[in-house]
Formats: sequence, structure tokens, C-alpha cells
Amino acid sequence: MTSVRTRLLCACFLVFAIGASAQSKLPKVEFTDTTLENGLRVLIAPDHAAPVVAISLTYNTGSRNEKQGRTGFAHLFEHMMFEGSANVGKGEHMLLVQNYGGSLNGSTNNDQTNYFEELPKNQLDMALFLESDRMKALNITQANLDNQRNAVQEERRLRVDNQPYGKSFEELESMAYDNFPYHHSVIGSMDDLNAATLDDVKDFFRIYYAPNNVVLVLVGDLDPKETLAKVKKYFGNIPRQPAPPPVDIKEPDHDKERRKSLNDALARLPQFHAVYNIGPGNTPDTYALQVLSSILSGGRSGRFYQHLVHDKQLALNVGAFAQPRRGPGLFNVIGLPRPGVKMEDLEKALDDEIEAVKKDGVTQQELDKVRTQYLRQAIQTRSSTLGIANQLGTATIYYNDPNLINTAYEKLIAVTADQVKQAAQKYLVPAHRSVVITLPGAGNAAPSAAGMR
Repeated sequence: MTSVRTRLLCACFLVFAIGASAQSKLPKVEFTDTTLENGLRVLIAPDHAAPVVAISLTYNTGSRNEKQGRTGFAHLFEHMMFEGSANVGKGEHMLLVQNYGGSLNGSTNNDQTNYFEELPKNQLDMALFLESDRMKALNITQANLDNQRNAVQEERRLRVDNQPYGKSFEELESMAYDNFPYHHSVIGSMDDLNAATLDDVKDFFRIYYAPNNVVLVLVGDLDPKETLAKVKKYFGNIPRQPAPPPVDIKEPDHDKERRKSLNDALARLPQFHAVYNIGPGNTPDTYALQVLSSILSGGRSGRFYQHLVHDKQLALNVGAFAQPRRGPGLFNVIGLPRPGVKMEDLEKALDDEIEAVKKDGVTQQELDKVRTQYLRQAIQTRSSTLGIANQLGTATIYYNDPNLINTAYEKLIAVTADQVKQAAQKYLVPAHRSVVITLPGAGNAAPSAAGMR
């Protein structure tokens, strides 16, 4: 039997040989889906292209689960998970995986926390032992908490406080949401990180790092039956916990634009950044807006670059991208004006491009182009065991639909010009928009005349 990756490569050659307008059906990713008695959900997808295995644990917790006064906690806890467990010393998890030729990392966002590794197939038992040991008995001490709190605070300084436009991005997300789960940044505030106690960490671990709150995905050169038996061996005796409290992620309707100007001593150029509130991910409207973002900003042939950078020379750089989430997402529009160009002129030009879509729609040629781009992206993601593993885990945690790995591409290429136009008309309106203008140089924030909360 040919592997998923071999069939993907054939599909790639076929679509580009036939032409950009062709639609290729991606080979299906086959997987088993089992839930153990303790609630651990296990997905196993064989792929025999190489003697490697990828493991992904996606926990149903992110910054959306944090409490007021404890922001940044989910990300802080991601760091804590590498501090050792009952039978694994501090830093030993990473050392063992890397010494046997593997790689590993973790990530946290609003909606999930993910841990993953990719390593030779003969080290499957070691990887399962390491992951089960820290799920079962993480080494939670005051020293580890203090150490990782400092690491996260330094990360905040690097990525937000001392990063050009960093505070603007953080402020914009806060403006865009009234409901707390998405109102605050993933990395959290310094004060809230300082306030985290050892009891907070222990409670968070008990509630959110239980087997019934995670999806374990294994992809690679393995046998599903044998692999499931190993999973039961290492994880089967970890007790389930009561389900975490539900999170209300509904966002109240917005009735006017929100706008603010900020001074940024680290910025060398002014920046326009707007976000429009959109619906949850994995809906027809969200797929239509993803297609629109690619039409507007899909490389140098995108409308923004062609019209505003190349033709009118109003901008040095412009972009658009959709941020699908489990709850209400965001549609981003960003632009850096060319020196000598007024910010209001660039903003009007960006608005005119969006209004043109709402009035006249998009072309079939543009749809064909982005469909080819999505095919390439799907092939790239699914050409690695780790890409497949993480995609399966996220689809399961976000939407309880691991088969989305096989249907998401089809949903994207099924989007019509009418759907794009209607989604733009519905969501890309001033009342649904928050705007932050970043101005170079030190100074106090300069709020604009309208739209402030």
C-alpha cells in the first residue's frame, strides 16, 4: 500500500500538470478513534513512508479558560510541563527525545495547549512513558513555578513589551472583545503572572490536565492495534477528573467602530491595523472569509499588493488574514503607508478595496488561484507525520471533528464568489471593526475622536 505522503506527491504533480484551474481530491487520511475508560481519546493514523512516529497531545485548555487576575496562566503552565515529573528529572524529557534523534515543543493559544514530538519509531515506548508520567505526576514545586514565571515574563518582554507594534496588537485584541475569554492576551500581564500561587498551579493541573480533557494523536510507521495496547499500558491507570467548567465565549453584538491611536518608541513606521469581528471557525462564512483574505493578500498577485503597493504606491506593505477560533474570530487588515503618504489616505484605499468586493464580488480566476494555493498548503501540512498529528488534534479539540483533516480543503475550494461577496457584506462593516493606529516615537496614547470605549 502506498503511503499518504506518496499519494499526496502524486496529487501535487497531477494538479500542476493539468493546470491551476483543476481540482484535485486529496487522498484520505485513515485513522482509528478510540476513547479509553478514563476518557482519554486516542487517534492513530498509520503512515509507513518513513520509520518515524509523531505524538501530539492537545489539551482542551487555553487562555479562554483563565480567570480574571490570572491571565497568562495557560501559557505559564505549558512551561511548567517541562520541569520534570515523578520519574523524569528536570529537563530530562527534552534531553531524552533529542538524544534519540527526535524533536519536541509545545504551544498555547486562546483555545488549546499542545505538546508534540517526532522521533524514530523504535522510541515510541519512551515517548509514551514520558508523556504519561507528566500527565500523571507533574513535579509542581515553588522553585519550578518561580523559575518558569521568570521565563514567561522575559518572553513577554521579548515578544510584546520590547517588540515594535507588540503593544498595539495586544491593545487591538482587547478592544475587539468584550467577553473575557478572548478579551485578554495569551501571554498575560506581569501583575497576573506575579500573582500566580503554587495552589493555583496545582488546581489548574488537576482540572485541565486530566486524561478526559486531552486528545492523544499518534501518526507514523506503526500498527494501530499494537499502538493502542501501548497507550493503554502507559495511560490507562491515570484517573479521570470532573469535567472542567464550561466557558461562555459568545460575544455581544457591536454597534459602532472602536478606534485608538498609540505611540510606539520602537516602531520606525506608522501602522494601520483593523480587525473585524466574525463568526466561529468551521462555518461557511468563515471559509468564505479565509478565501477572501487570500484573494486580497495572497502574495504579489493579491489585490492589496497589486493596487496599493504596485499601482498606487500608497503602501510599503499590506495584508489581510482571517483568524478562525472556536468562538468568534477576527478578520485582520494591516498596512504600512509609504513615507509621505497620509495614514487616512491608506485607510481609505484599504476600505475602497473591501467595498469593491462587497459591491462587485471576486472573479473566477481569483478563486482558481487561491484553490491552487490551498492545495499546496494542504499537501505541505499533510506531508509530515507531525503536521497530520497536530491537525487531527486541533480539529478534535476545536470542533469534535477529527475528519476535518479530510474535509477542510474540500470546504475551502467549494466556496463560491457569491459566498465571498455575502460574507464581506455581512461582517466587514464599520460597526464590527476595531482599529489601532500606531505612530512612531515616544509619547502618551492619543485616542481618536470617535469610537472609544
